Amino acid sequence: MQTQQLMKREVHLTGQDLMNMVQLRPEDLGKYALVPGPRERLDNIIKKIENPIKNFTFMEYSMYTGNYSGVKITAINGGRFSADTAITTELLCNAKAKNMIRIGSCGSLREDIKVGDLIVVDSAFRGDGVTPYYVNPSFQPVSDARLTKALVPIAQASGNTVHTGRVWSTDAILRETKEHVNKAIEQGCIAVDMVSSVFLTLCQLYKIPATVILAVSDNIITGEMGFLDPNYYMAESSMISVVLNLVKTLEGKQSA
Repeated sequence: MQTQQLMKREVHLTGQDLMNMVQLRPEDLGKYALVPGPRERLDNIIKKIENPIKNFTFMEYSMYTGNYSGVKITAINGGRFSADTAITTELLCNAKAKNMIRIGSCGSLREDIKVGDLIVVDSAFRGDGVTPYYVNPSFQPVSDARLTKALVPIAQASGNTVHTGRVWSTDAILRETKEHVNKAIEQGCIAVDMVSSVFLTLCQLYKIPATVILAVSDNIITGEMGFLDPNYYMAESSMISVVLNLVKTLEGKQSA
């Protein structure tokens, strides 16, 4: 009879291992890490960065570092779902990122929050499958208060309608049923995405200031699908300008 062999190491693959694979060093990162989901959103950020240098391309992810208004910043397409977001967030956290800003999209959980509105996330309700491996059920992911407080007025100045609140993150986009949606609403959530809870949880564990801004792509309450709505695409573009203005504002305040 064959003897069962059990794993002896504590963990098979770590964030530090990922850093070594892509040959990333802490000094390669800028002061702010901008983390959009899809590659096309990353491409739009790169166009606004001065002298962007590719840090690496690994699987579907690419990281660039350059300058914006004299500030060294990094941008990476950080994943669309909880699992791939955990990979890139671990990578950034192990590389000792100093500030991290997620630029994503979401569905509205309120009738008055329209396609094309922006949501600044102050906390997340965990419905993902990743964070239970990191933290206990009572853990509450929250955004960094300083970054979030600075982000809100800049977003409001963009001309978009801006909401601040809690976001429910789920892996099961095709199971946003009445049962689960209403539970999230009862927990105070105003929107749903697939990323924020993982991103904020990992950043909290590594003690890295982080915040999230989302463009509303659809409305779960009314059933509206706005993925092809021009208001959504305009909001996507606006988010990038908002976050770059946040970087400039924070640096201006610190140097004043």
